[in-house]
Amino acid sequence: MSELKTPGLPARFKRRTWTLLTFALASPALAFCGFFVAKGDTKLFNRSNQVVIARDGNRSVFTMMNDYQGDAADFARIVPIPVVPKREDLSIGDPSIIKKLDAYSAPRLVEYFDEDPCAPPEPILDRAELSVLSAAPDAAARAGALGIKIEASYQVGEYDIVILSAGQQSGLATYLRGEGYKLPPGADELLGGYIRSGMKFFVVRVNMERFDKSGGGFLSPIVLSYVSEKFMLPIRLGTLNSPGEQELTVYLLSPTGRVETSNYRTAPVPTDKEVPMLVRDQFGPFYRHLFKQAYEREGKSVALMEYAWNTSNCDPCAGEPPTPAELKSAGVFWPQGTDDGEAKPVFLTRLHVRYTSATFPEDLQFKQTDNQQTFQGRYILRHAFKGSDTCEATKSYQADLKRRAELQAQTLANLTGWDVNHIRRRMAETGETP
Repeated sequence: MSELKTPGLPARFKRRTWTLLTFALASPALAFCGFFVAKGDTKLFNRSNQVVIARDGNRSVFTMMNDYQGDAADFARIVPIPVVPKREDLSIGDPSIIKKLDAYSAPRLVEYFDEDPCAPPEPILDRAELSVLSAAPDAAARAGALGIKIEASYQVGEYDIVILSAGQQSGLATYLRGEGYKLPPGADELLGGYIRSGMKFFVVRVNMERFDKSGGGFLSPIVLSYVSEKFMLPIRLGTLNSPGEQELTVYLLSPTGRVETSNYRTAPVPTDKEVPMLVRDQFGPFYRHLFKQAYEREGKSVALMEYAWNTSNCDPCAGEPPTPAELKSAGVFWPQGTDDGEAKPVFLTRLHVRYTSATFPEDLQFKQTDNQQTFQGRYILRHAFKGSDTCEATKSYQADLKRRAELQAQTLANLTGWDVNHIRRRMAETGETP
């Protein structure tokens, strides 16, 4: 997917704009209950794109955003897609649903409080288990001469959208340059690869007149629906002039269970780890370093799973579960529910991909599974008991606290790569080490 520079439009709107996943062509063993403390949402990461995909059978509904920054007048986008969508398959999405899914599924920090070691033990409970790019006659004629066919053109919200197909490997790049777009090195080869595989091209520009009438501000997410056997997300174009590693969070909604990548490995982030209390005020740096360590240890060419759960509940919740209406806004088109008959559940898988052209040379291919095992990135703080009771168990409890503190220090060092001796000193300074 790709951002393109639109020629000849005034640079009047210096705004941060949030849009579909693109590529820049010339843009500048405890129970799960617990008290929720913090979450590691996408704000922790730079250059973080977000895509919601609802999939049942061969139908997919995409809601796509990213953190494009710059003039709205300069924004445009190209997205390889397998089919030509109809006008009714395109709409403007609600950005709040992506924020909702992010908050609901984000890795989280929870805390527990030790019971009085002298009190009788409590009974253990079982765990319950997102003007049309007009084809003027001369542009259409030039497109035809280059093997480019304008399959459709639409107005959707503030966007002008055109769907292109190409018969010549170099024709699309030549056509785009003729329209004034500046393509980065490597674009011709990548576009040619999509053409050879029969993909169409979804090209989007902002119509500044309609954008002004709407009040300006943030660009809206676009919702795209189509039917195809291909369950994929094109990411290669986004690496052409990237300043470095790109972050991508994909929220995958399915009625069957987890969704995984089929051409790369899917692996869970480390979870259910007890860490020192000092993480409480450093959860952002902690999770960024934890993700980096996991990403590198898994060989980089991996999609890391941060969450997998039926959206009817959560345990614990970093945010309230999405309502049926919100899930419908996110693209869920099948009857929701768990009752007999046509109603189906909605299972959410959150995958976090950090990618470059070297680590992810292919676009993401997905597969639905019937695996409904729940998962969440979850990190645990344990408060020591501060009461004055003394009994036979007090001495062993104090010894356990010392062993626990050392294990927590080693766990934090292993998860993040931080120096364990520095962690020990910090724990001693704050009184965590008995």
